[in-house]
Amino acid sequence: MATDVREALGAAIVACDARGAGELARRAVDEGLDPLAAFEAMTVAMTEVGRRFEAGECWLPDLVGAADAMQAATPIIEGEIKRRGMARHSLGTVVAGTVEGDIHSIGMQMVCTLLVGAGFEVHNLGISVKPAAFVAAVRDRQADVLAMSALLTVTAAEQGKVIAQLEAEGMRDRVRVMVGGGAVTEDFARRVGADGYEPSAVGAVALAQRFVAELQGGRVSR
Repeated sequence: MATDVREALGAAIVACDARGAGELARRAVDEGLDPLAAFEAMTVAMTEVGRRFEAGECWLPDLVGAADAMQAATPIIEGEIKRRGMARHSLGTVVAGTVEGDIHSIGMQMVCTLLVGAGFEVHNLGISVKPAAFVAAVRDRQADVLAMSALLTVTAAEQGKVIAQLEAEGMRDRVRVMVGGGAVTEDFARRVGADGYEPSAVGAVALAQRFVAELQGGRVSR
């Protein structure tokens, strides 16, 4: 029965069924299932959706729908993990958000969901995040990666302000910075001093994985 619930939970995410995913997550908790195993089923499902999207086997609405389903179930399962005093393995810590003046969140939310699915601990600061808030979160969370998004051309320069503040506070070498969003290009990323740019949510996960591997290996790529 436990396996059935886990499989159904993963299937709900693949099917973009947010309501079903939430109900199944609650059922998993009520039936006393291992929340780490339930979360693993969710991450496997989300990773599969990301793979399908990258391979052209599904479309952006499918990725958004799966992310919504993942978000519906995650707080329930993570709450049970904490209640039991358990901890899930983390590849690394990511602080993320949309820069000050920009209120677009869908792209960043998808990136955060895929990062969670890949095994990262993610702290999404939300929209219109001030540079000081990014820097404080990087410091307080001891982040490995900072992910910033800007959809508007007029707000893209805020990413450079955040990086400059990290440098001013002597924190720049502690964290890898990746930027993205509709207003950002690879050339722009280089000019503001970011470590990398990725136009897709799936690609952002691979970039974060590479950054963490570099940090753990003691290599400096900047």
